[in-house]
Amino acid sequence: MTIEQAQKTVDEWIKTVGVRYFNELTNMAMLTEEVGEVARIIARRYGEQSEKESDKAKDLGDEMADVLFVLICLANQTGINLTEALQKNLDKKTRRDATRHQENEKLK
Repeated sequence: MTIEQAQKTVDEWIKTVGVRYFNELTNMAMLTEEVGEVARIIARRYGEQSEKESDKAKDLGDEMADVLFVLICLANQTGINLTEALQKNLDKKTRRDATRHQENEKLK
């Protein structure tokens, strides 16, 4: 699925199953909540915190998909074409960081 297809699929799902989009502020709060769930898994599974038994069954991919879903909702609501936005962002990073990472001693 392309990013464009994902935006269309989410929009169709919202209109047929979800009834309507939550407002942008609600979706921003939901995005923050979902990112927190990803952070919790990463901190406990890959970081130094111990993982509770109840957290061991949590699916990191599913939590990341929740983040992506809400982000796509926000993009749809605010008229952002994520394909174009990502390409523009990658172009910016490429220009800005053309030699920066190769010259970073910490990355060698």
